[in-house]
Amino acid sequence: MNHLISEFSVASVMVVLCVAIHGIGLFSLNRAMRTEVAIERLRRIDPLSPRGAMFTLSMVLAMLALHGIEIWAFALVYLFTGAVHGLESSLYFSTISYSTVGYNDAHIVPDWRLLGAFESILWVFLLCWSTAFFFRMLGRIDA
Repeated sequence: MNHLISEFSVASVMVVLCVAIHGIGLFSLNRAMRTEVAIERLRRIDPLSPRGAMFTLSMVLAMLALHGIEIWAFALVYLFTGAVHGLESSLYFSTISYSTVGYNDAHIVPDWRLLGAFESILWVFLLCWSTAFFFRMLGRIDA
């Protein structure tokens, strides 16, 4: 029971940390797009032009970077808690958990399986948040 409380505590801290990382990242992207210069440039972009494609690509890469930071954060927790042995295995397990592919939990010690489940649940929320943000940003071009 004592380990369950520890696992739940670590999982909760990771959820809060990743939500903060994601929120700060999206807030920063949004703020960068709200400057007067950026707003004026966005109004003149044809979504199907090379500039429109570069804007879209930039948004996608920035959001992928945020998700990558979150995957690495969980991987490091798996590694440092001893939940998964080895950096490559920790990163692999974090990636399949985050993406909800979750082949199986054979990579993680049984005492830490709940942490992997929390990561999968968190991804659903962060993906939805990113998707909403992405469409909001795309709505700013060719307005």
